[in-house]
Order: sequence, then C-alpha cells, then structure tokens
Amino acid sequence: MSNLLEQLKRLSIVVADTGDLAAIRQFAPQDATTNPSLILKAVQSGQYDDLVASILEQVNAMSLPLERAVEEAGDRLIVAMGRVILQHVPGRVSTEVNARLSFDTQASINKARNLVSMYEQAGISRDRILIKLAATWEGIRAAQILEQEGIQCNLTLIFSFVQAQACAEAGVYLISPFVGRILDWYRKQHPEQDFAPENEPGVCSVRTIYEYFRRHGYATIVMGASFRNAGEIIALAGCDRLTISPSLLQELSETEGRLESSLTMPEASSVPPEAMTEASFRWQLNEDAMATEKLAEGIRGFEQDQLKLETMLRTQLSGIRSETPSSTVMGGLCVSGN
Repeated sequence: MSNLLEQLKRLSIVVADTGDLAAIRQFAPQDATTNPSLILKAVQSGQYDDLVASILEQVNAMSLPLERAVEEAGDRLIVAMGRVILQHVPGRVSTEVNARLSFDTQASINKARNLVSMYEQAGISRDRILIKLAATWEGIRAAQILEQEGIQCNLTLIFSFVQAQACAEAGVYLISPFVGRILDWYRKQHPEQDFAPENEPGVCSVRTIYEYFRRHGYATIVMGASFRNAGEIIALAGCDRLTISPSLLQELSETEGRLESSLTMPEASSVPPEAMTEASFRWQLNEDAMATEKLAEGIRGFEQDQLKLETMLRTQLSGIRSETPSSTVMGGLCVSGN
C-alpha cells in the first residue's frame, strides 16, 4: 500500500507551501506557493544568499534613491526566487503582491503587471505564474481586470463564503481558503470544544465553497491552504488543489493507509445565484467576525514580514553604498506563522 502523500496526489493537485528548495525537491509537488512570511523564512535560511547579493549589486548600480532601491530589490528578489522555484516544479509558482496594497485596486494592478513583466523579461511565460492578492473587495476587483489581461490570479486569505463567491463571479483563476487559521479563531473562542478534523469549521468552509462552485459551474479552482494537521488534509482529499507545508508533506509521506476522496460532486443547479454587489460583500464580511478579524490579521502579518525583509535589504544596500561591509540581519528576524 502506498503512503498517504502518493495517494493524495492522485486525488488532488499537491502544492508546496514553501520556498525551501530542499523540501520542494524531496516531495515533488506540482506547484509552489509563496508569501512574504515564507519568502523571509527562505532568505533567512541562507540558501538564497548569493541571489540576494547579486540583486543588491544590480540595484545599487541603478543609482536609485534608497527607498526606491529597496522596493526594486524586493520585487527583483521575489521574482528571482520564483524563477529558482520554477526550476524544481513542473507547474506554477504563486508570487504575492505587497500586502500594503490590499485596499488599492490600481496600485495592485500596477504591481502585478510589473512582476509579470519581470518574469517575462527573464524568459518565464505568464502561464507559469499566479499573482497572489488578498481577497479584499479591492483585491478582487484588481484580479478581475488582471484575469482579462491574461494574468491569472490566486486570491488568498479567504475566510468567508462571501469572499469566495465574489472571486468566482470575478472570474478569478484560483482561490486559497484558509483552514487552520479559521480553526485558530474558533479554538480561541471555544477553548473547551474538541474539533475533529472532518468537522472543523475551516474544513467545512472549504467543502461548502467547493460544492457551491461545482453546483453553479464556476471554473475557479479551490485550493485549501493553511493546514494545522494532516487530518484536515485527509478530510479535504479530492479538493482541486491543496497547498501543504513541508512538515505535513513529510508526515503524509511517512503514513500508510487508504485514502479516498472526501468531497462529493453536487448536482448542477439551473438557478443562477444572485450577483454580488460591493455593499453586499462588505456587509456580509462585516457580519462575520471571524473572517473580518482573520483577514485583517493576515494582511497585517504579511506586511510585518514584508517590512522585516525590506529592513534587511535597506541595511545591506546602505552598507554597499557606504562601502562598509553590512552585517547580516537575517538571523535575528522573527517569521510569522503560516
């Protein structure tokens, strides 16, 4: 009998939720996803030191003002890391737009176009890239426009059905509903309650979204994300895609057993759903305390790690410009959890 990871790959597309090249090589996923926290963690690991040094030298030679140079270096770094990752996966890499742009549609579009242009200039076609945006109203509107331009998107930090519905109606290629962070919120609110993986609120949320999309014929891919335990993954076997951390990929690869699809294909509905409006989106999201809190927390967390990465780049750029060896600042930084 094969291990659970091998069986899972026959039921769902497995995506590595990491920038760790060793883990990607070991578990051979189809795709990989990154975010500012994972990028920072990968940079801290030291495996990208030569890449960082090369990018900083390139940017320094451009003679940009320091803050503009930091932004340029950050963009070049995430694209360069994406290019390295794509050497080890046959599919796509998700590259995230700066979290501080989550409430600015046009700025998100501009940043996405720039990132895609940088990939294309390096010989990477856009069909190997997913632009990752937070599923705010503004982020969804940006994705709608980008999709029409042939830039496919991964809408992240999905905590509520209303976010998922709005994404599907906007024609978004893929959404990432978060499982573990939903569980975190409910455990905090109900510490006395024991949540079995198959009945966890986050697992149930993904099932509801998946069945709704299939019932109404939406093409948007559902990719479960942010898992806290292997039981959640098993409970969502058969979902379109699952993005999984190296530690849980390892656990699944070491576990024997029989794995079958946990999701069912509902009957198609002939009744189209009522279209989402901005007012309806904002009201329904406001009424969901968990989703409102976790979305805001997620954006803040990504921004905090983005700032830490920028601090590292700024320090090293300043060191290069003053012709004084810059001290490494990677080791002392904290990385947000998944």
